[in-house]
Amino acid sequence: MYDLKNIKNLLRNLEVLSGSFSDFHTDDVPETPHELFINWLYIAIREDILEPHAMTISTVDHDGYPDARVLILKNIDDNGWYFATSSESRKGQQLAEQSKVALTFYWPTLGKQVRIRGTAVETGSERSSADFLERSEMARAAAMIAKQSNLLLNKEELDNAFDQKIDIIKSNPDLVYPQWKLYCVHANQVEFWQGNTARKHTRLQYRLHNNQWTHELLWP
Repeated sequence: MYDLKNIKNLLRNLEVLSGSFSDFHTDDVPETPHELFINWLYIAIREDILEPHAMTISTVDHDGYPDARVLILKNIDDNGWYFATSSESRKGQQLAEQSKVALTFYWPTLGKQVRIRGTAVETGSERSSADFLERSEMARAAAMIAKQSNLLLNKEELDNAFDQKIDIIKSNPDLVYPQWKLYCVHANQVEFWQGNTARKHTRLQYRLHNNQWTHELLWP
């Protein structure tokens, strides 16, 4: 076991920003952050980054407390970044009250981070249904149980719930869970951060104003 008295020293001595990071040349960047994000995503995929499409999505509850959790990016296009969840989940309920969200991507071995701020908008029943049916049977079953974040009494209860939903799905493979929602985050601010071992990080921020994107450098 670790000595809790020494945890501060343990954390202090862990390596950060280790690696050989590429330079971020900002003189000739795309007009929109969507294009640059796709470029960076392809780099992460090409470099075999583990789960490069994983992102942290942050929402706010009715008391103003932030919640953050990791989800999978479903798509990105000129409209924005896509994710899906149940409207009955904690984040679904928070989105119903406050649609402003933040997304964060971090690829540590590349020293790259992307921060996105914007509004999450439902894409409609047709696209939500299509997304749900593209999920695996186990993923669909998990959504249909509709008890995310509720108190779990024991693991047997969880196993039984999965078995019941899997049986339903197998007998009706086209069944759609109506509370499943596909959202698109319409961004108004996107920041690209390229780490530097000397702490001379490069930060490029895009901002949307009057439907036009502008960008500028920020101090690290």
